[in-house]
Amino acid sequence: MSTRAWARLDNASNIFLAARSARDPKVFRLGAELDHEVDPVLLQRALELTVDRYPLFRAVLRRGLFWYYLQGSDKHPQVVADVLPPCAPLYEPGHPGLLFRVVHHADRVGLEVFHALVDGTGALWFLGDLLAAYLRLRGEGRDASDEEAEGERREAAQEATRDVNEAEASAHRGITVDAFRHHFRRRRIRDRAPDPARFARDAAPAALRAAEELASLVSTGATGRGGRPARISGADGAHHRSRVHRVHGELTPDLRPRTVELSMPADQVLVLSRAAGVSLSSYLTALLLEGVRRSSGGLGTARTLAVSVPVNLRQFFPSHSPRNFFATVRLEHTYAPHEAVPEVEVDLDELARSLEEGFRPQVSAEALAARLRRLIGLEQMLVPRLVPRPLKDLLLRVVNARVNRSLTLAVSNLGRAQLPEPAEAHVRRMMFEVSAVRPQFCAISHAGILTVSFTAPFVRTDHVREVVRLLVARGVEVSVAATRVTEHELAEVGV
Repeated sequence: MSTRAWARLDNASNIFLAARSARDPKVFRLGAELDHEVDPVLLQRALELTVDRYPLFRAVLRRGLFWYYLQGSDKHPQVVADVLPPCAPLYEPGHPGLLFRVVHHADRVGLEVFHALVDGTGALWFLGDLLAAYLRLRGEGRDASDEEAEGERREAAQEATRDVNEAEASAHRGITVDAFRHHFRRRRIRDRAPDPARFARDAAPAALRAAEELASLVSTGATGRGGRPARISGADGAHHRSRVHRVHGELTPDLRPRTVELSMPADQVLVLSRAAGVSLSSYLTALLLEGVRRSSGGLGTARTLAVSVPVNLRQFFPSHSPRNFFATVRLEHTYAPHEAVPEVEVDLDELARSLEEGFRPQVSAEALAARLRRLIGLEQMLVPRLVPRPLKDLLLRVVNARVNRSLTLAVSNLGRAQLPEPAEAHVRRMMFEVSAVRPQFCAISHAGILTVSFTAPFVRTDHVREVVRLLVARGVEVSVAATRVTEHELAEVGV
């Protein structure tokens, strides 16, 4: 890609620039656990090969008068040891650098990405090709004889990444593909019934509602009585008048997220979700809601728990671009007054079914297209286009704070990861986590192992303890690992 190439940020990306903070730098991490200790020299060579296939990952972020944009660069990424806290900041205004990092430790490889660059699906594509390139350079996946081994290693540098079809290759070569504008400038889009199984596989982390609300505010100047901003409806168009419960706690000393990683057999949890008649995502979300309720000490009058759920738009509108292409929907559940007490038993299956019923109407192709066509149309109106970027950022920060106050949790499920060979055969399990301003979980499965990473900005994570208890009580074998965040915990390992 030419270093002169540039592209405006898409709809889903602008919010990450305005909403990032020291506590939440809008970085997420995908990780893979291999069946051997990682060779950093070969991993560096694989990274050089892979980034040539994904020129978007060489892009740096620039600030214009009216918008942010990505610009190609000739920067060369370097593999580094995994010594920083997970999801450490990547973007620094005024110091344009690459918006991702590749880290390694023992048998693990991690890819951390600033969310304005790509979404979870795009990052998974990149990581899969990176791992395939690394393993091919290592000589895996070949049946060459000893006499041919040296020649095979020389050829590996040219064949290190898997073949992709022409459409994928074309998309990966450029940074200008904006799937939002490509699909939602059209007047008519064929409706298709939602596919909960694909949603469970393909959802990715995001926060699109704030951008939608900002576009509405800027374009209409909508105000309520007394000149106050009018109430803005949620993703389903309904007003949310219930008082939303919010989780509070002691923040970690240096604002690093506390991550608690649960690993379990995927089939054991799938049996539970299928018995309840819901997707895995809905079942896991119900578990998290119950974990928060049980650990709350009592919900009081704030008996509504609201959840932000991202939806990968590629399952409805084909796109091979790794750039952000998602929308978010809002789910909520209001517990009955007697259920506000933690000791009361709640039917978990019924809760999961209630969440799924709230999710389905929001994710038809027609519903998503109507919403996103409106957003694209508002973005193209003259008034929003003439608002200078610093003012847009200020407005987005205000709206994002307002959205945060209306949410209890966030969830994201990348589903079952399928990697290109030979990575598929040599990766044991995968991990997925994000920086967080509120409790949330990220889920991903591979090789029959479901990994659910709970992140929160708090020292205590009592809600995760309750989730583990619920799983164990239902016969799920769970292993738990947690990051160290307090001074005492870090001192124990000499950090």
